[in-house]
Amino acid sequence: MVALLSPRDQKVWFVTGTSSGLGRAIVYSALSRGDKVIATSRTLASIRDLQSPCCHIMQLDVTDSPAVLDKKAEEAIRIFGRVDVVVNNAGFGAFGIAEEIGAEGFMKQYQTNVFGVINVTNAFLPHMRARRDGTIVNVGSRSAWRTSVPMIAAYTSSKAALRALTETMAVEVAPFGVRMLLVEPGGLRTANFNNKQVLERRRPSPEAYDRTRQAALAWVDSITGKEPGDPFRAAHAIADVVRGEGAARNRPWPGQLILGEDAAQDVRAKAEAVIRHLDEWKDVRDVAIAQ
Repeated sequence: MVALLSPRDQKVWFVTGTSSGLGRAIVYSALSRGDKVIATSRTLASIRDLQSPCCHIMQLDVTDSPAVLDKKAEEAIRIFGRVDVVVNNAGFGAFGIAEEIGAEGFMKQYQTNVFGVINVTNAFLPHMRARRDGTIVNVGSRSAWRTSVPMIAAYTSSKAALRALTETMAVEVAPFGVRMLLVEPGGLRTANFNNKQVLERRRPSPEAYDRTRQAALAWVDSITGKEPGDPFRAAHAIADVVRGEGAARNRPWPGQLILGEDAAQDVRAKAEAVIRHLDEWKDVRDVAIAQ
């Protein structure tokens, strides 16, 4: 049953990467609350089933140029007259030994996971600043906190960059009534690992990496489909926070939303390790303090 909302309560969502997984779940959650959605994907064929009076589908590749994305934003705003919520969900996981994939491999990962987010966000910010209202949701990952895993340096660093980007932009756009939310889920049962990209080896490297590579890819295959998180529950939590409903009712804007106990464990482990390091190396640290 779709809720009936007044125009004042109804929000218009623009969601990237809605062909499957969390992006599609966010579309369903928004529609179930009576909101309107513009669902996007690189190929229209993958999202044609979403088309409805309250859900418009649009082809969008976040790696397109800023000029193209600006025009896409203008087109999206004309559909329902405004866009209240932009969800930067499109992304992928790249695998490769850092020495082997080189800067080219990192650039391929960043083009979607970081630069695409920047360009899509910037395409909508003039509209939101003019209205003095809007919400930007950036979908990160708990992997930004769990970085000591072989072959995922490109992915984890892209998500860490997204965290820093979101935190800084939140301060910059707050005076215009625009809110930013960083969502960092744990493992979700989506097609993310099934769609992983093993990047081309650009540089020759020692054979010693072969064992590391094989073990890392075997580990990924072993956990695929067994992730503890439900994308629909995650989407429901995100919609609650954006709309100030359910568990988020009458609570301050969080800025960051960590979803899943596995994500919470990774964040705690990283935070505790940093604090432990500060304490254990206090004598060395304080040498730098002028007496």
